[in-house]
Amino acid sequence: MAAAGALDAWDDEGLADIAGRAVAQARAAGALRVLPEALGQRAVAHVLAGELADAAGLLAEADTIAAAGRRPHAGAVLLLAACRGRPVEAGEVIDAAVKEATARGEGRLLAAGEHARAVLQAGLGGYPAALAAGLAAAGHDDLGLLNLALEEVVEAACRTGAAQTAHEHLARLEERARAAGGDWALGVAARGRALVGTAPEDDFREAIARLDNGRLALPLARTRLLYGEWLRREQRRVDARAELRAAHEAFAAAGAEGFAERARRELAATGETARRRVPQTRDELTPQEAQIARLAAAGHTNPEIGAELFLSARTVEWHLRKVFGKLGVTSRRELRSRAG
Repeated sequence: MAAAGALDAWDDEGLADIAGRAVAQARAAGALRVLPEALGQRAVAHVLAGELADAAGLLAEADTIAAAGRRPHAGAVLLLAACRGRPVEAGEVIDAAVKEATARGEGRLLAAGEHARAVLQAGLGGYPAALAAGLAAAGHDDLGLLNLALEEVVEAACRTGAAQTAHEHLARLEERARAAGGDWALGVAARGRALVGTAPEDDFREAIARLDNGRLALPLARTRLLYGEWLRREQRRVDARAELRAAHEAFAAAGAEGFAERARRELAATGETARRRVPQTRDELTPQEAQIARLAAAGHTNPEIGAELFLSARTVEWHLRKVFGKLGVTSRRELRSRAG
């Protein structure tokens, strides 16, 4: 509840801190029923920060620990899939969650599924579908999710010419943002005004300045993308390239494939070609291998890694041998160099 409250207040630092402490306390107590939910909340903070690989590692651990049945961290799984932007893979995850939520009558899961669909479609440029999903998510008025849903509705409504819908939902967004205060809240409100208003440049610049102050790499990149798209439509190609290039690089580094491709297309429309991201060898690691590699690179011993991930030291050693082989390294020192 505290983590959801942090989202509801647009408090990215609070979310990361609350979820991080919850994970640490659950690990220390061996509270395996609580740990998957804490890992899911921490994964959401990683997604917002553009650290999708770290989020995937935590969710893989949560899947290993969670008992059979509905995953308590399903919202984080949905958000990660949507931000990765792989249409078939994400669509299957979202459709399954929405079907399950409908059958069980779980409003929060249904809201999370529709919000994820809106994010996925925004990345793919499917604005009518993004608007429908965003409106469905916003209709649930769910703690921690309403803010995110309102952002999607405003953007999609502007892109589909639904001016009245955009104005109405921007008013709700601004009211909540003023109550929350803080750079994340005021930054997304400024971005909304930039999309809806007739003189958006100052609002775009305010949004970028505010979102650059926190752990918000993906919201910041989305704002740069929107600003770059507006600049291109204003025939300011040189200025547009700077924003679109920054957005593309951020999305590509995060592994947000849908948004990266959208930024690449926009950049190409300005006359500049962005290189498609070439998958690195580290992408071949499973989520659990990636997490073990990250912990080993940070200096943790095999027993320490095993204690954190509820694995035996021997199992950790076996996974590390596979990691070394995939990455072409022979020592933890080389692993730290690759991680850097």
